[in-house]
Amino acid sequence: MDERTRQNLIDAGCPEDLIQNFDSDMDVRRRLDLLLKYRKNLLSGIHTEQAKLDCLDYLIFHYRNGGK
Repeated sequence: MDERTRQNLIDAGCPEDLIQNFDSDMDVRRRLDLLLKYRKNLLSGIHTEQAKLDCLDYLIFHYRNGGK
């Protein structure tokens, strides 16, 4: 793998084991599968964090409007 690809994986927050697997002699389809699986995990985390933000936004709204 070239250094640019490796750096992109690092910048994307990929764990070292994914980077090492990506660097092995796997075909393009398997590489795509790894990337898509990691993307799905990241997106799930975003949704979890968004739900937390929604809860906080509700409380902020509630207390700004005279809530007790």
